[in-house]
Amino acid sequence: MGRTSTIWRLVAALLCTVLLSMSGLVGAAERIKDLASIAGVRDNQLVGYGLVIGLDGTGDQTTQTPFTVQSMINMLGNLGVSLPPGTKLQMKNVAAVMVTATLPPFARPGQQIDVTVSSIGNAKSLRGGTLVMTPLRGADGQVYGVAQGNMLVGGAGAQGGGASQTINHLLAGRIPGGATVERAVPAMVGEGEYVTVELNEADFSTARRVVDAINLLQAGAAQALDGRSIQVRAPLETTARVAFLGRIENLEVTPAQQAARVVVNSRTGSVVMNQRVTVQNCAVAHGNLTVTVTSEPRVSQPPPFSRGETVVTPGGGVSIEQEGGALFNVPESANLADVVKALNALGATPMDLVSILQAMKSAGALRAELEVI
Repeated sequence: MGRTSTIWRLVAALLCTVLLSMSGLVGAAERIKDLASIAGVRDNQLVGYGLVIGLDGTGDQTTQTPFTVQSMINMLGNLGVSLPPGTKLQMKNVAAVMVTATLPPFARPGQQIDVTVSSIGNAKSLRGGTLVMTPLRGADGQVYGVAQGNMLVGGAGAQGGGASQTINHLLAGRIPGGATVERAVPAMVGEGEYVTVELNEADFSTARRVVDAINLLQAGAAQALDGRSIQVRAPLETTARVAFLGRIENLEVTPAQQAARVVVNSRTGSVVMNQRVTVQNCAVAHGNLTVTVTSEPRVSQPPPFSRGETVVTPGGGVSIEQEGGALFNVPESANLADVVKALNALGATPMDLVSILQAMKSAGALRAELEVI
């Protein structure tokens, strides 16, 4: 009986490999780890407040950032240095900063993680500075890491003679491996015998294909709860569960094609559309109205020996020009290349395309979801 079940498992695995190979020929197959994640396996954000020292006169102006002075006095007090009451510190080589980091899942005490350091005062540059020991806290207020080290700032700047030049950004930098994890975050991979696989984007067709691929690996192990969540029965023993999830992550699945969508950035005029966008036959009138306002000073010169004074009076003019708004016929298009060609024929700028696409959507000629960001 055991030998028969083993043979059936080998047959199922072989069939899974063949079907996945065939699906890769039909469309672009992707690994499940690229399409989904395991519920409970997530990053955690950490944040801390600290001081950067050792700056070359580019730190905070202490008269305008009193919290920098207060932080420095508190730090010196913790180190056993007491200052006389009323002492006013004038520091140019210290800057107050916020330190942020991402705590990866399954991080253990002693592990090194990268941190980002950003100025919150009026410092001119953090280049060459050293971050003093800074506790990093999570959303629950607990300390999960401690950061310290020399910063790497990608920018550069110089000034002299009243002129200055800056390349890239000087008020933020990174410390590779600059934080040490002090506390681990418990991560539960599933509850009991079940593990939940969550798709990055909800799609019933893709969920069904993921279920089929997992069931080919182990019959009856997976079932879809909805368009995003897939419940998978996994071994209870930790080592076997990790191995099983590793095999699932590397299964290849051809995701279903997404719904037709056009994304418009109203601030920059960027227009992005996917392959499923189609256009029905319609007519579009496009024209521009230009208003030009000019200002020219007029000089009134009095006649000779008239004892008059030269007077300058403002003068100007306004002109309105309207380009011909011809009526363009946009043919019905079934693929993205034809859609782009039809829109380019209008001669519209990206900002004009925003209005044109919204009008086409309202008229029912644009077969796609229109998302404005």
